Amino acid sequence: MSLRPSAAKAVGPRHPVALAPSLLSADFTDLRAACRLAERAGAEVLHLDVMDGRFVPNLTFGPLVVEAVRRSTDLFLDVHLMVQDPDPLLAAFRRAGADGLTVHAEAVVHLERTLESIATLGARPGVALNPSTGEAALDYVWDVTGLVLIMTVNPGFGGQSFLAPVLEKVRRLRAEAERRNWPGHLEVDGGVDPHTAPSVVAAGADLLVAGSAIFGQPDPVAAAAALRQAAAAWTAAR
Repeated sequence: MSLRPSAAKAVGPRHPVALAPSLLSADFTDLRAACRLAERAGAEVLHLDVMDGRFVPNLTFGPLVVEAVRRSTDLFLDVHLMVQDPDPLLAAFRRAGADGLTVHAEAVVHLERTLESIATLGARPGVALNPSTGEAALDYVWDVTGLVLIMTVNPGFGGQSFLAPVLEKVRRLRAEAERRNWPGHLEVDGGVDPHTAPSVVAAGADLLVAGSAIFGQPDPVAAAAALRQAAAAWTAAR
């Protein structure tokens, strides 16, 4: 899938809704099979959560795993750096095959500089906002980011419950994106499943990260189809 921005105006999601299965919930003993499942499910993106045990209370993986995933699939690799001070790691993750690098506004000192560095490396720059972080953090970086990731759980662990109050932030961000004619993607991560997806899409998200709702199900391909159908239900009703 190409994640190049669309120039088309829209009310609600600017882009067609896309799924980004999160490998955090996949079987780590066979990530190649997980990539194949995502492809069979029609996913446009693979979401990779990198955690450092400092910014969030968990550890996951580094560039070597991203490199292995890159060898296993041609899907867009959406690497979410839940890392304190990610700047020294950007080049390594890009070399490993990351197509997009998303950093947390709360974890960097000079956000615009970090995003410019990602763009210089040839990756899509993204900014993530924790549930308690206001959208004002984006005021001076809209023009240098291609994706805004809104966390609907507190980051660090998969399988958490969706924080519904964050939907209002998604609505405000969609309105601001439309006001600016911003061509990027609004991504939501945390507790997204067939029950919450319609509200997320209605609020304005166009890229849905789902981990346990896909890889945690007996049939991940069918689960992804159900999630896509739930998201499309709101779109069809517009």
